[in-house]
Amino acid sequence: MTIAFNVVAPIVTYNILTGRGWTEFAALLLSSAWPVVDTLVSLAWRRHIDEFAIVTLVFLVITALVTLVGTHSARALLIKDSAVTGLFGTLCLATLLAPRPLMFFFGRKFGTDGTPEGVGHFNSLWQYPDFRKAMKTMTSVWGVAYLIEAALRVVLAYALSTDTMVILSPFLIYGFLVSLIFWTIRYSKRMQAEGEARAAAREAAAAAAA
Repeated sequence: MTIAFNVVAPIVTYNILTGRGWTEFAALLLSSAWPVVDTLVSLAWRRHIDEFAIVTLVFLVITALVTLVGTHSARALLIKDSAVTGLFGTLCLATLLAPRPLMFFFGRKFGTDGTPEGVGHFNSLWQYPDFRKAMKTMTSVWGVAYLIEAALRVVLAYALSTDTMVILSPFLIYGFLVSLIFWTIRYSKRMQAEGEARAAAREAAAAAAA
């Protein structure tokens, strides 16, 4: 349901509306209604607000605001895309100053079964220093990576022709995204294995001392 409301529905809605002559801003504005629906459903069903839907909504609002700024030439639109990912990277880094970094909420959304027990167990992991370090590290890597991606696309937008950038831009977007997802999965598994090994070592040491 989360993917349907926050990813699939906004993309499909945006493509349908722009294909029927709607402006990019109007299409983005209407597409952003889907995360709102997801938030309301989550609030009515689970009695709490879904953080992932809020992040998606913020991302769509940023996109809509960026679309309004400046001229509407092809190169300007490419640079605006970079502004969106750059702002997302900035958002990631800004949450390092918050009580919980952004990747904590993403991890809780996709790393649990959504039940009160699963969510409660994930929340309880915050007490461990290694877990807090892992969440902050992942958030930092995502933030820095998207700032690099945004800067790279701005440079290439001026260095290459518009036709070339139109082809190259999606590869950069999804290339960074897929790479980050794979890195996050491997890093999470490695940190989990190291944590389990340390816990086993402590238990063995306690048993030997006893």
